[in-house]
Amino acid sequence: MILIDTHAHIDGEEFQDDREQVIGRAYAASVNSQFVPAIDLLSSRRILQLCNDNPNLYPMVGLHPEEVKADWRDQLAQIHSLLRPTSGRQPIAIGEVGLDFYWSREFEEEQKEAFEEQVRWSVETRLPLMIHCRKAQNEMVHILKRYARELPGGVFHCFTGNAIEAAELLQFDGFVLGIGGVLTFKKSPLPEVLPKSVPLSRIVLETDSPYMAPVPKRGQRNEPAYVAYVAQRLAEAYGVSVEEVARQTTETALRTFNLSASATASQHS
Repeated sequence: MILIDTHAHIDGEEFQDDREQVIGRAYAASVNSQFVPAIDLLSSRRILQLCNDNPNLYPMVGLHPEEVKADWRDQLAQIHSLLRPTSGRQPIAIGEVGLDFYWSREFEEEQKEAFEEQVRWSVETRLPLMIHCRKAQNEMVHILKRYARELPGGVFHCFTGNAIEAAELLQFDGFVLGIGGVLTFKKSPLPEVLPKSVPLSRIVLETDSPYMAPVPKRGQRNEPAYVAYVAQRLAEAYGVSVEEVARQTTETALRTFNLSASATASQHS
């Protein structure tokens, strides 16, 4: 059985003291690969270097909506240069990008511009998008529709919505929903919503480490090994084996990110 954590901030300072042990625990839990999203220029550079040193980690570069500030144009210009590095690991996606109006709308227009610019990068490079969206689905969908026929696909990260919201997102060919620890929470509607409205083939697993640890680790620092708890709960919700969940979500992740099965099979050392 092979699992993939498609969204782990393993580069963060939360893992500074035991990063190698965390990576090892993930592999021991059948999580052979971790996809690592960036949030800004500094993290994009850091992640590319980290992934150079760890073959089981796969880098993304991008500007997170909460990091869109006055210098966003300069950051984007420099991040753009990392899309095709002259040496080392190549990014597998553009992310984490999107819109977030949960805390503030101070930079609402700048967020929209930055997101659309990175959507254009996806069209140009054929790299998929890792999309973050909070309190902004209407605005996000409006932007994506302009490029719907050209986009290569991607992930709507941390989906927690209802059947109507799922249908609106899955209208975009090549896009899938990222499902994480929220699925395991006692009051989560996802175990009922997903089987009725989302084919298992349109789902990938994620942790969003170090955030939102699943039950029974809720309240602790999340880490990629815990994606196994998400897989188990998804299997229960869909009435299939955890091995089937692993097979389908891994195939979907590889297809969405244009990776071969051999790339994530057994690179751990």
